[in-house]
Amino acid sequence: MALITTSLNSGSNGNCYYVGNESEAVIIDAGLSCRETERRMQQLGLSMKKVKAIFISHEHSDHIKGVQVLSQKYDLPVHISSKTYKHSGLRIKKQLEYHLTEEAPVTVGRLSITAFTKFHDAADPYSFSITCDGVTVGVFTDIGKPCDKLISHFSLCHAAYLETNYDEAMLENGRYPVYLKNRIRGGNGHLSNNQALEIFKKHKPAFMTHLFPAHLSKDNNSPELVERLFNEHAGETKVIIASRYEPIPVFNISNNGQPGFINKIKVMQRKPEQLRMF
Repeated sequence: MALITTSLNSGSNGNCYYVGNESEAVIIDAGLSCRETERRMQQLGLSMKKVKAIFISHEHSDHIKGVQVLSQKYDLPVHISSKTYKHSGLRIKKQLEYHLTEEAPVTVGRLSITAFTKFHDAADPYSFSITCDGVTVGVFTDIGKPCDKLISHFSLCHAAYLETNYDEAMLENGRYPVYLKNRIRGGNGHLSNNQALEIFKKHKPAFMTHLFPAHLSKDNNSPELVERLFNEHAGETKVIIASRYEPIPVFNISNNGQPGFINKIKVMQRKPEQLRMF
């Protein structure tokens, strides 16, 4: 086993992704409360004792809600860009605050975490690739438009959380005001299903075992639509929607070409309050 991963939640009501091995793990974004993060991890059989660091992509509330309490309670380092920290309003202990540098890998035990910039309406937003023993998991959400950096990192992933935020027709014909529609689709907002699908079709490596479409809009998308679109082109890659209401199972990501999960879970459908309109 090289890496295990799960999405504790993915959407405008909170984002939190777990990636680790048998000894250590990191959390990418902490957009759930500390209590809810703990509850969902316990539900999955995961231990906060293995979490060694938190990495923050940008300062929007659905990505940082639980950071302060988690960091303080578990004495966790927070890796965040200096601009993001400045705009976040967070107060992290100085000894636990680490500033990100683009394309400079951070070592956490046997894990190597690399940050790279992306297009999004935030101060200094980043995506992340996490590697261990030659296996890579990417967390690529809140992206306004594809770029060469995204494509380069995606093409190295054995598994990836890839934003599929909105269906273009649903957004156009939906209830959002024009200014918000334009913000979402304007190049610094979010990826559409079709934009993400093009990345998947053109740049999916042959060894990718899992794709996790992520950050789906409550109003402008549907999991069934996304599953159908991606499964038409998935081949041997397993497509699992990262839910905005509940955690997904914990998946084993390896380089032996065998998709698989570690444990199934039974959870009640819960619909947390939406914090942002994406």
